[in-house]
Amino acid sequence: MRPKGRGELDSLYFEYPHFDPPVRSAASGKEETPVLIVGAGPVGLVAALTLAEQGTKCIVIELKDTFNDGSRAICIARQSYYLLEKIGAIDAFLKKSLGWTMGRTFYRGQQILEFEMPNGRDDKFLPMYNLEQQYIEQFLHEAASRSPLIDIRWQSELTGLTDTASGIVAKVQDPTGAYDIAAQWLLAADGARSAVRSMRGLKLRGDNYEGRYVIADVRMNHDYPTIRRALFDPACLPGGTVLIHRQPENIWRIDYQLAPGESAEEATREETVRAKVSAILREIGHEGPWELEWWSIYSANTLLLDDYRDGRIFFIGDSAHIVPIFGVRGLNNGIADAQNIGWKLALVLAGRAGPGLLKSYTPERRGATLDVFANATKSTRFMTPPTRGWSLVRDAALSLALDHDFARPFANPRQMMPYTYADSPITAPDDPGFAAGPHPGMVAPDVALSDGTFLSDHVGNGFCCLCFAEPGRKTDDLLKTLSARHPDLRVIITGTTMTDPDGVMARRYGAQPGATYLIRPDLHVAARWTHADAEVIADALARLLDLKEAL
Repeated sequence: MRPKGRGELDSLYFEYPHFDPPVRSAASGKEETPVLIVGAGPVGLVAALTLAEQGTKCIVIELKDTFNDGSRAICIARQSYYLLEKIGAIDAFLKKSLGWTMGRTFYRGQQILEFEMPNGRDDKFLPMYNLEQQYIEQFLHEAASRSPLIDIRWQSELTGLTDTASGIVAKVQDPTGAYDIAAQWLLAADGARSAVRSMRGLKLRGDNYEGRYVIADVRMNHDYPTIRRALFDPACLPGGTVLIHRQPENIWRIDYQLAPGESAEEATREETVRAKVSAILREIGHEGPWELEWWSIYSANTLLLDDYRDGRIFFIGDSAHIVPIFGVRGLNNGIADAQNIGWKLALVLAGRAGPGLLKSYTPERRGATLDVFANATKSTRFMTPPTRGWSLVRDAALSLALDHDFARPFANPRQMMPYTYADSPITAPDDPGFAAGPHPGMVAPDVALSDGTFLSDHVGNGFCCLCFAEPGRKTDDLLKTLSARHPDLRVIITGTTMTDPDGVMARRYGAQPGATYLIRPDLHVAARWTHADAEVIADALARLLDLKEAL
């Protein structure tokens, strides 16, 4: 919603583009594409860019004629920045976004917690970045527009789906008429009200929480640093909770809780929103002018599909799951969905992997969603206690935190962390010889190198084999064998193709000479060995890729 007298897209800081429908002959007949993506939001565009980066074409259809309005998703986690870098979109994000590492929590006006997220010399990106969703979509669209493999079609509505022996036929309506698109695979990235999910008769299952929040974007000159602020039981909102985030262009995102029994209609009246925001700004010491940009309302839910795959259709982002905002998990979880299915689907379509690889998508990403639920539910119960009992426990913890250090961690928001694919069908059992380092399924840690680059700069966009040199080991034979079995596999050998003079990388990976890590395109560890010859590594990768002819 926008203030009275301003249009739906009349923003104080962002100029919304208008996208025309595709130029297409009304009699063009059925079109074909390897992958059809429904939805050109952040998740759909990340999927398209991931496919393109792997050399796969796709068509993206979007019902709207511009980007989503309002700030919506604003916090992007470190691991998402690594994935954005891999698809060639990172530069614009780094230039515009506001990075942060710290959060502060207040109870009844008194600070009870200041937390610092892990951030060291080996981390290429900060733990978190704030950026309005309009810019997120703009930067991803600009990157997608540069790719000849991505065809984005605005003002294009999905009106029907039919299964075929070789894929899906989608009926599409745009201002020039109706036509069919035959796709081998379809990615549903069309959000919480997914038309694809509805057409397939699928439902999200889970829990709804009573706590409701108003989002209000305001523009003001306010010199508080870019950190996360949480206010519990402030004078401006007795018994309620307020979250405040700084964003680019002097925009501040304020989330505040509705009182029990307060109607959504009353809460979203402009006069009500202005009064609540004014009180919150006085609470944080801002006495200067401010302008109301946009507002909306949301509730916390934990909902997901039983299976993220339905035949030739994969569900990604909010079409597959709805997660609470606390801990900034929604967009980041969706980006990981898109990247996960993107690289797998591209390898299958290129003949570099068998269809069995795709069976890992639901276990991995639904498992990640359930992990998000476990952590987000703890945050949600603390932010918006669902019962009188929970409220008493929360208030007791906050009261204790005023004077006792042991109680303060209860107010920690538990920020988004990458999920470990320990139970994935394509994660190998661990080698018990390792005493440290990332287990299979975990994200491979980055390392700052002596030449000013990072390990992540060198692993490439496919599978990578990271080998720690061993005296007497014939690296030429290793390279020759792996190249013959898997021509697209990148091989890094410390001491040969990469230097590690101080042993920093070996320590970070818990690696003795002769150790080897197999790293996936999404930077998760697929397998590791304290000692392995080239044939063992090649066979393991063949099994992972479902290349039965290589077994």
